[in-house]
Order: sequence, then structure tokens, then C-alpha cells
Amino acid sequence: MNINKKDKTMQIIITGQQINLGENLRDYAEKALDSAVSKYFEEAVSADIKVAKDGALIKTDITVRPASGTVVHAAGTSADAYASFDDAVSKIARQLRKYKNKLVDHKAPSVVEMVDLSVIDSEDDKEEVGDAPVIIAEMQTELPVCTVSAAVMRMDLAGLPALMFKNTAHGGLNMVYRRADGNIGWIDPKNK
Repeated sequence: MNINKKDKTMQIIITGQQINLGENLRDYAEKALDSAVSKYFEEAVSADIKVAKDGALIKTDITVRPASGTVVHAAGTSADAYASFDDAVSKIARQLRKYKNKLVDHKAPSVVEMVDLSVIDSEDDKEEVGDAPVIIAEMQTELPVCTVSAAVMRMDLAGLPALMFKNTAHGGLNMVYRRADGNIGWIDPKNK
């Protein structure tokens, strides 16, 4: 669905996995998500809503991508599809409310760099690790160029356990992560 407001369009894509989504749920989801997001973002926004059966429960995953490059993610679970969706939207709204001032006041465009992260599987690697699982990753990802506090905000909004970024203070790679005790850890390697 495309919702036009003041010549700005929000594209919402809704998919169901192992569940038939009726028109009533689709309309409800589009209107509720648009209402929650439009309170905090004036710019065009795209969003993905995935509704899936998870045993006897229904799980709703919502990912919102503001034009600024920020990703906000939340999930909700319930026996009822509407309640599952409402749970996820309320989490999105809480995250946006928490970071409203930083998101609204931050007018500068988000800077990201494409970085190629590759780990190549080889027979030599398998011998070194023994029976441990082999790590294979070949992808390009965007690394935000930001401050530590902005990285923590991005990590929280996206619901990520960790986020690697390029620190604006010195240009080096850093990482923030959520510790087991709930606090935030920050890795800032020494350059030798």
C-alpha cells in the first residue's frame, strides 16, 4: 500500500507465512503503523510487516526504514494476529518516542560506507577448528559513520545485539554491543 501525505509516500509491504492475512488485518496494520510512525517522521518511510505462525502463536515482525537510513525493528507475539501486531507497533512507538529528539533534531544526512566482509571456507580452516562449526559469511554491509551515542541509538532502534561503526572522532572502526547484564559495551581498539 502507498499512503500519500503532502506529496510524500510511505510504502508498506505486508507478508504472511503459513497464515492467510485478510483485508481487514491488512487495512488495520497499514493505518496503525502509518499513524505510529508519522508522529515521529515527516519524511517518506518504507516498512515491512511479516506475520507468521509460530506453533500455536502468531509472531509479527515490523521493520521501518526512515529516509535517513535508520532502521527500527520490533516483534510481537500473541495467539491473536491483531494483538501480535499491536504488541510490535507499541514497541516501535516506544523506541521512536525514546529517541524522538535525537532523530528529529538530527538534520544532517546519515553517512554510511560499504564494506566487504568475507570469511572464506577452506579445508585448512576446517582442520584448525576441528569439530567446531565453520563460519561462512560473504556479504557487503553498510557501516554507519557516527558517534558512539548515535551507534547505540541505531543498535537499539534496529533491535541488534551489536553494531560495528566508523567512529567520527578518529575514523577508526568501533563496536557497541549489549552485555548480558543489560548494559552497553563499547570496543575501541588501540591503533598501534
